[in-house]
Amino acid sequence: MTTSTRGAAKTPAVLVLEDGRIFRGRAYGAHGETFGEAVFSTGMTGYQETLTDPSYHRQVVVMTAPHVGNTGVNDEDPESSRIWVAGYVVRDPARVPSNWRSRRSLDEELVAQGVVGICGVDTRALTRHLRERGAMRVGIFSGASVADDEALLARVREVPQMKGANLSAEVATKEAYVVPAIGEKKFTVAAVDLGIKGMTPHRMAQRGIEVHVLPATATVEDVYAVNPDGVFFSNGPGDPATADGPVAVMRGVLERKTPLFGICFGNQILGRALGFGTYKLKYGHRGINQPVQDRTTGKVEVTAHNHGFAVDAPLDKVSETPYGRVEVSHVCLNDQVVEGLRLLDQPAFSVQYHPEAAAGPHDAAYLFDRFTSLMETAQMEAERA
Repeated sequence: MTTSTRGAAKTPAVLVLEDGRIFRGRAYGAHGETFGEAVFSTGMTGYQETLTDPSYHRQVVVMTAPHVGNTGVNDEDPESSRIWVAGYVVRDPARVPSNWRSRRSLDEELVAQGVVGICGVDTRALTRHLRERGAMRVGIFSGASVADDEALLARVREVPQMKGANLSAEVATKEAYVVPAIGEKKFTVAAVDLGIKGMTPHRMAQRGIEVHVLPATATVEDVYAVNPDGVFFSNGPGDPATADGPVAVMRGVLERKTPLFGICFGNQILGRALGFGTYKLKYGHRGINQPVQDRTTGKVEVTAHNHGFAVDAPLDKVSETPYGRVEVSHVCLNDQVVEGLRLLDQPAFSVQYHPEAAAGPHDAAYLFDRFTSLMETAQMEAERA
């Protein structure tokens, strides 16, 4: 079987970085042009989950794995209803997918959803460049869009930067919906959708939790209208410094001391709610092989990441906040970036990575059990009272 990748191989494409570095290759996916922030993902697998992760909104993803698309695309693994990446960069795309669940090729899916990509470029050199210079704006141009290099560079430099971007409402649900508990219902959780992945409420549903997924614009009143036993803040794209609304909601939850759990963007929101700052990482953490230490147990986990911002909190001391004491609970062993926060005087914690493991290792699945335990304890205390 021949996929559209072969036909596209004759169409030239060019990738232009904002610092003037240019990579030439062939069109992959839709023809045309696209712009975003160039980032790289170190996962060897899980490309379908990466593409459909709303946290990648407005980012052009460079895959460090050289051969991409072997298993095609199926209808079971997407993390949302569409592809969110702004563009896709691979070195050697599979010409023929081979997997019993495959329904179409990756190239065909990119074409169907209008995602402009490029293949045949040296992704190793591109990744090394981004590691040295940092994530930056980029454009991919193919077909009739390929023009004078200087003109293309000028257009790339006009693109808004990720720093200062407020994007969560663009990817979140517009209407609330419910993911029912699997088996006996034990708890109700209000989940604020800042770019939630589909596997996250599923992991909670597996533990008997009915999840009410609310829009990013939800208020404290919206959260408590579902009478939650716990509150969850999801992952999502953009600069946490712009997320004043979710921060205000988070503070409202902390004031009521409801069990609280945050993932990725939710971790940054908790950090801001507690009074810490956030900052942009040079090139971020993206992939499914990042080493993180749980400082409460000493265990080192291999974890899935997708974040370009981090919380600026002290690693080696307990901090006093308006909501009680807080400590850094998890840290990345590659660069000592804060990967988790834990309050010591009320039931609230967060992590910067993705314990739902879609795709990725299952080392951090216990965090959903930790959230469940907090709700169990709060329920028992309420019954005693």
